Amino acid sequence: MNIGLMLFSIVGGLAGLLSIVYLVISLPAVIIWKIYRCIRFGYTLYQ
Repeated sequence: MNIGLMLFSIVGGLAGLLSIVYLVISLPAVIIWKIYRCIRFGYTLYQ
């Protein structure tokens, strides 16, 4: 295989992996933060 194609596929794979990791961590964190604010301060989940 071409070395440029290999590097391109590795960089693309890492970019996809990093975006998936970010989504997996940030989505539950936002939901937990909203539930905490709802319990602690009486905000609705939509604020």
